[in-house]
Amino acid sequence: MELGHQRKSNVCEFSTSEEEETMQLVIYIPTFILGLPFNLLALLMFCCKIKRWTESTIYMSNLALADILLLFSLPFKMLEQDEGWPFDIAFCSFVESLYFVNMYASIFIITSISIDRYLAIIHPLKARVFRSPQNTLIICLIIWAFVWLGSIPIYGFHDSTDSANFTIICFHKFSDKSWNPGLIAFVELLGFVIPMAIMVFCSVQIIRKLLQRQSDTPGNCQTCIRIITANLAIFICSFVPTHIGIFLQFLVRQDIIGRDYCSTRRSISLFVQGAMCLANVNCCLDAICYYFVAKEFREQGLRTKKSLVSLFSVNDVSV
Repeated sequence: MELGHQRKSNVCEFSTSEEEETMQLVIYIPTFILGLPFNLLALLMFCCKIKRWTESTIYMSNLALADILLLFSLPFKMLEQDEGWPFDIAFCSFVESLYFVNMYASIFIITSISIDRYLAIIHPLKARVFRSPQNTLIICLIIWAFVWLGSIPIYGFHDSTDSANFTIICFHKFSDKSWNPGLIAFVELLGFVIPMAIMVFCSVQIIRKLLQRQSDTPGNCQTCIRIITANLAIFICSFVPTHIGIFLQFLVRQDIIGRDYCSTRRSISLFVQGAMCLANVNCCLDAICYYFVAKEFREQGLRTKKSLVSLFSVNDVSV
């Protein structure tokens, strides 16, 4: 098996297709141009304009930070597509870690927001004990520490031997050890499947509870249900294709699927890059929603209304 895989890897040497390069440039350029200033303004707004920090504002500010750091990696991805990677392997690995760290930081923050909403709506008495700005800040710090420590294996994704004799292809051409079954299982299960299951459970339970309250405040409940449903749908559409693509690439690299090895790798690579492009667009959508949330904070005078806005009026989805 190992010899066969090595033979395939040596024969199947291909560069990114013209379609893939065009797709990434067309999507990444407007995403970066729009997303970076909007998210910087949102982060400035959360830090300087909102006087009272709540659980939701802390989560949203960390989500904006994750968006900003992910957006910083996009120019390097575009540079690699256009001219090839001009830097060394270490910096390539750092940019890759910056990209993936903030994608999974976003997933965990979004999941934490869903749990926070679940406690506030389904278990309001217990929420008084567990929910606080201090606890929320600790949760966000744990998330950042976890994802940065989890990025350490990325620095071994490219073979560093004979680096002077070949062209570095960043975000592509990972070494065989990067497709270790244990590592892929860790990324797929802990990084996505479990968070998605938690978010689905919390969203379904919240929607059921709001449907029971619909007779009391029909307008507000319908709005909240639509927001939660949209958040869940966007989360699934953003992250499911990417993780399906990672899993398919793992199966190909393990010689489990793909009779025509090169053709299959090309197709899956195009699929993964397209999925990542689609997910990254949400950096712009997040920033737009932050603006409307801040506007509601300024305009609403009633405490109950402000609480409702802080709980539900955020499209908390990012890669």
